[in-house]
Amino acid sequence: MRLLPLSAAVALALTGQARAEGLLELYEAARAYDATFQAARNQYDANVARADQSLAGILPQAGLSGSINRNAFNLDLGSVDRKYTTQAVTLSASQPLYRPANLATYRQGKRQAQLADYQLTAAGQDLIVRISQAYFDVLAAQDTLGYVRALKAATAEQLASAKRNFEVGTSTITDTREAQARYDLVLAQEIAADNDLRIKRLALDTVVGKSNTQPTPLATPLFVPEPQPADPEAWVAAAEAASPLIQQARTNVEIAQLETEKAYAGHKPTLDLTANVGETRFIGGSTTSTLDQRPKTGAVGVALNVPLFNGFAVQNRVRETLALEEKARTDLEGARRLVTQQVRTAYFGVVSGLGQVRALEAAEASSQSSLDANRLGYQVGVRINIDVLNAQTQLFQTKRDLSQARYNVLLGHLKLRQANGTLQPEDLVRLNTLVQR
Repeated sequence: MRLLPLSAAVALALTGQARAEGLLELYEAARAYDATFQAARNQYDANVARADQSLAGILPQAGLSGSINRNAFNLDLGSVDRKYTTQAVTLSASQPLYRPANLATYRQGKRQAQLADYQLTAAGQDLIVRISQAYFDVLAAQDTLGYVRALKAATAEQLASAKRNFEVGTSTITDTREAQARYDLVLAQEIAADNDLRIKRLALDTVVGKSNTQPTPLATPLFVPEPQPADPEAWVAAAEAASPLIQQARTNVEIAQLETEKAYAGHKPTLDLTANVGETRFIGGSTTSTLDQRPKTGAVGVALNVPLFNGFAVQNRVRETLALEEKARTDLEGARRLVTQQVRTAYFGVVSGLGQVRALEAAEASSQSSLDANRLGYQVGVRINIDVLNAQTQLFQTKRDLSQARYNVLLGHLKLRQANGTLQPEDLVRLNTLVQR
């Protein structure tokens, strides 16, 4: 008996008329629902808004102030004794002309906006891998359940054959008991496989926000491609410019350098353009007159501030920022090393997985031939029942392992691109062409 992939049949049996959905469709659903990605997107919006606040330091500032007071005026000699009210309103504005610390803060804000973009990119790539992992886990669980049920049918057939042969005296009770034991074991495996499929589907439902999600099975026979380019160092080289982890670390170095520039600015003077216009209304007189007055004032000028001594705060701040700048450079080097290791690990994982797929494909053919030979030998009396049962189990395990290995290689391609930072939703578009039509 040949055991074929039954994921589509199992899916239909479990979900009735549920419509199967492809990987790309489920990814779009996950982008709108997944809590982890939504949190990352909200954090991105917050980081961009925080970065935009740095623009305020180089833009004009304006304010309006007003006051109202009741005044009492009395000379010691008692010759004048009166009360009056003053109402004042002032409009003031200033424009920084030379504030190096503010300019460095503004440039930091632009880097922080870039940093937020890199962080969101990393979160998006993580979502692609997570939805793909959940998708393939469901397909692998469906395949496993299909193989277990096919093995159960084959074992049941072998059990019936053993019982018939025992009844006619051509086999011993041992064959029947061995077949019964193997059948009972397969029943337990079926229960475990069915529960595993249920758990895997719940995990996928949690990511996409749907109930009883039914992923579309991949086309068979499945072509598993080689990684291109077929050189791990080429993938490592691409990571230098594409990896969000390296880009974040590099941006942190630039932010630390600007923080040092801000610290040095503590020694530098500041220059602002200032202007104000105001009006004061005296009701009931003033200190110099008994008449109501409404004088107006206005001024335009520049304000210069030159720091002279602040208790060595600037010097110590510079020392602190220089140390943090060196730490940021060390973190960048650490990020490069980590990404290099991850890329090479992912690359060799794909290559090893491809070799495993080829070996399991050969083992599948050999196991099928072994099963056919053992069944024929059992019919002519040169093989016993346990030989057939073992061959059936071996074929099942080989098919299950082959199915899982193929899914692992496909997922490995995505993880390889994630490791070097080139993973895009378009990769799911290409992968989506492998689903059954």
